Amino acid sequence: MTCEHTGQPERIDTMNETIATGYDPKAFESRLYADWESSGAFAPGGDGPAYSILLPPPNVTGTLHMGHAFQHTLQDALIRYHRMLGHRTLWQMGSDHAGIATEMVVARNLALEGNRVTRDSLGREGFIEKVWEWKRQSGDTIKRQMRRLGTSGDWTRSVFTMDPIASQAVVEAFVRMHEAGLVYRGQRLVNWDPVLKTAISDLEVVNEEEDGFLWSIRYPLAGGATYEHVERDADGHETLRETRDYVVVATTRPETMLGDTAVMVHPDDPRYAGLVGNSVALPLSGREIPVIADAYVDRAFGTGIVKVTPAHDFNDYAVGQRHDLPLINIFTPDAAINDDAPEQYRGLDRFDARKAVLADLEAAGLLVEILPHKLQVPRGDRSGQAIEPYLTDQWFVKMDGLAERGLEIVESGDVRFVPPNWINTYRHWMENIQDWCISRQLWWGHRIPAWYDAGGTAYVGRDEAEVREKHGLGAEVVLTQDSDVLETWFSSGLWPISTMGWPDADAMRERGFGDFVPSSVLVTGFDIIFFWVARMIVMTDHLVGEVPFKDVYITGLVRDKDGQKMSKSKGNILDPLDIIDGIALDDLVAKRTTGLMQPKMADKIARATRKEFPDGIPAFGADALRFTMAALAGPGRDIKFDLARAEGYKNFCNKLWNATRFVLMNTEGFSAPTAGDPAANDANGLDLPAAATDAEKWILARLANASAEAEAHFASYRFDLLSQALYEFAWNEFCDWFVELAKPALNGGDQAAADGTRHTLLFVLERLLRLLHPLVPFVTEELWRQVAPRLGIDAPTIMLQAYPRADDFDAARFARAEADVEWLKQMVSALRRIRGELGVPPSKQVGLLLQGGTDDDAARIQRFGAQLRFLNRVAAIDTLTGEPPPAASALVGTLQLYVPLEGLVDLDAERARLDKELRRVEGELAKSRGKLASETFVQNAPAAVVEQERTRLADWTTQRDAIAAQRARL
Repeated sequence: MTCEHTGQPERIDTMNETIATGYDPKAFESRLYADWESSGAFAPGGDGPAYSILLPPPNVTGTLHMGHAFQHTLQDALIRYHRMLGHRTLWQMGSDHAGIATEMVVARNLALEGNRVTRDSLGREGFIEKVWEWKRQSGDTIKRQMRRLGTSGDWTRSVFTMDPIASQAVVEAFVRMHEAGLVYRGQRLVNWDPVLKTAISDLEVVNEEEDGFLWSIRYPLAGGATYEHVERDADGHETLRETRDYVVVATTRPETMLGDTAVMVHPDDPRYAGLVGNSVALPLSGREIPVIADAYVDRAFGTGIVKVTPAHDFNDYAVGQRHDLPLINIFTPDAAINDDAPEQYRGLDRFDARKAVLADLEAAGLLVEILPHKLQVPRGDRSGQAIEPYLTDQWFVKMDGLAERGLEIVESGDVRFVPPNWINTYRHWMENIQDWCISRQLWWGHRIPAWYDAGGTAYVGRDEAEVREKHGLGAEVVLTQDSDVLETWFSSGLWPISTMGWPDADAMRERGFGDFVPSSVLVTGFDIIFFWVARMIVMTDHLVGEVPFKDVYITGLVRDKDGQKMSKSKGNILDPLDIIDGIALDDLVAKRTTGLMQPKMADKIARATRKEFPDGIPAFGADALRFTMAALAGPGRDIKFDLARAEGYKNFCNKLWNATRFVLMNTEGFSAPTAGDPAANDANGLDLPAAATDAEKWILARLANASAEAEAHFASYRFDLLSQALYEFAWNEFCDWFVELAKPALNGGDQAAADGTRHTLLFVLERLLRLLHPLVPFVTEELWRQVAPRLGIDAPTIMLQAYPRADDFDAARFARAEADVEWLKQMVSALRRIRGELGVPPSKQVGLLLQGGTDDDAARIQRFGAQLRFLNRVAAIDTLTGEPPPAASALVGTLQLYVPLEGLVDLDAERARLDKELRRVEGELAKSRGKLASETFVQNAPAAVVEQERTRLADWTTQRDAIAAQRARL
């Protein structure tokens, strides 16, 4: 509508400032962010209550991805909102050292240098120096990208997990938890990456379904024992009975049989009841192993007999613990066969060993059957190699008591999940918890504060000097520090307290530990509820007796527009900065295909990219991306990101820009009155408009309503509803309706009414910019700097202004005007619809006849007649008695509106046109009905095609009815 601009680029001078004709985010976003950061406005300030958010620390190796953009937008909106409420607001910034990921990146960079320098050739100290060098050069990339998004965190307090402040907390936590009996060293199964040669967490394991085989192998019974083997069909009829001196075991990993320590049957399986307590001769090994009974066995799978390899399978490990079975590890750290296996297999890679074992089994007549089989293969998410359950000495945290306490904290409501259903996921994990393996066989990270003497005895302390003093170890005792480091989740589990200076009392006071622990809310994904959220809860509670945060707002994943997970292999990854700044097609193709090893895949992704983005990705700006993310942020569900939405919200920013230009043009030289009467001020001490017209009263009532909705939606973390409410108020109610309704006063002869309307335009626009600021900070700041001086506001930035509240002024007294203007809007819309249907040019005046209605309608016609005539180019408004002439009609409540057609259209030509159009639409309608009446089409066509045809039928029917009704009026 009239908010849109036309004409050539120009600039409008306003209070020694200028505002460009067109919305161009590149012209001001970086400039404004530099202003904000240099002003110190991101630091905690004000004297209100404390409000804080901990940034989930992104990896120092990382770059901003869509998940970051999504979560950071929501966190920044909350921070900006509470900062505007006057709270002492802190968004704690930081980054994670990401042990495995960082070592891999630096090792890869060394290989690319081509000088044969490797991690191992450098040695521990040399390699760590290389890592620090890389971190200094490239590790802060994501921080620069976060600034482009508008992140208003306190960068001066940013913490890196390897900084001294965090490292001290890690050592202190390890020592205290060891002293409390919670940290211990033991031998257990872990996820082992044979390429990286380290234990990894469950989060770093990706289970993929792959094609494999199920091998059936004979295990001879020991000592000449036999049993009666019976097989039956599905109906229970006996199909085979024979005496056997062996059992048949099925496995997907025949090489691990070299470490078998039992075979197992179900205790209620009558087929094998007589075998329990006997032994079998383990093929190829010369060992005898027992037959045991355990309810873990699935009687319906395979033969109902399974092998037990406690050192190489997590489920078998649990069985082994229950039955006190020995653990035989047959692998080296790089997954070759070790010296605990028969000599002929030693030194073979695990997959070469599989081939050798199968060949030997077949030669011995022990290989019964090979069947294709789908199986879940665990692979390391970084190395891509199959993960081995591996028996090794590691450091663990004893979790049973901690988990019980962690569950109690959440169940009591001390920590609240939003949406609340995620407590079920948390509860499931905490009730089925295992001890936590916290050691990693890496060099980059927090080195475990434990020292060993020559006999292998471990001593834990804050440093070697403390160890010697605590245990009375003289200088003659040689101590060597543990070479392992702690896994990243251990240090990030301390994030709520390490960033606040714990355990150093002076640092805690300086950084505001008492104010910001617990923090107000944690915004994170559901995939790390256990790996990070739960560990922060239990560790913070154990170490300082506090909860780490009050709320946990759980977000979904960001998927592509078709609901597919974004991944490089799919070629559907979007870089947030490419959306903000734009990217040329060739650069986008290169980005998506670089590093892909398979040429066919790279070619496929390149073709798909050129098809989807033939002109590349235009620059949408940070605000459009942020508003898109917020608008899609439904409670706890995944979002489908579509660039079309970003384009729509860029148009929204442009609409806001042009509305501001309209207001500035129409308030040139105007200064808002200063009554000096506190009763005439809003809650912030600014003069309220006199609001003489109904339109002014209506928009003020709608402003109060939008403010109330914003407050409610922020409180409930409903960013989608917040965006919807503010979009509706900004686009429809202010930019469209109020700007239109203000024109009669602005263009009329009543100077007082014109100035009052100017005041209201400025007043509402300034508050609208504040309402929108947490979601779209850049455009609102740029526009606010132009608008605020017109209201006498002398302040450097919108971000430190008060957020509008519903009770800033008494809007209840505008209720009558609100109802009246809503009626006026219905009248205007009805008349515009008629003009549109008839194709009446905007410049042509029409007549309006009214019939029926209520006394209120009659009174409103008297009050709003001038506006109706102005807004709809109505020449005259008359009351109709008797039958109407040929006319187009509409109904508002019980009031009938007629627009006479005489003189507006050539009635004969219009009838002919409508008849022709009606015949065309009825022809299409008949085609659609014919298709859907065909049984062959409905049964054989794809469901989507059938549904599309049903939609077409409904659309053609609607069109036919509308044209027929219009024809009847003629």
